[in-house]
Amino acid sequence: MSNRMERANSQVQKSLSQIFQKLNDPRLTKMIYISEVNLTPDFKFCKIKISLDSATEEEKKTTLAVLAKSEGFIKRELASLIKMPQVPKLTFIYDKGAESSIRINEILKNLNIPKGE
Repeated sequence: MSNRMERANSQVQKSLSQIFQKLNDPRLTKMIYISEVNLTPDFKFCKIKISLDSATEEEKKTTLAVLAKSEGFIKRELASLIKMPQVPKLTFIYDKGAESSIRINEILKNLNIPKGE
């Protein structure tokens, strides 16, 4: 990935973090973590991977639905924070990677490995 794209992804991620703190929707009960942002080189599309701490399937679906419905507000705020050739279409995806790593750590903790060797 080019240095320009890395900077753009990083700037979008920082700005989205600020915008998410402004969202005052009662359906958003969990803290939203942005794990990855992928802009296309032409700045038309942006995939945003999010994760939630210990969320149920219903909370995940609700969060993604709320973010999708709030896309207009998020894009407007993003445009005010960042100078871009154009504001991209935002797609929110739930990132299962963080959830998987927590599960793997729990499994490893429960293994009975004798200490010594």
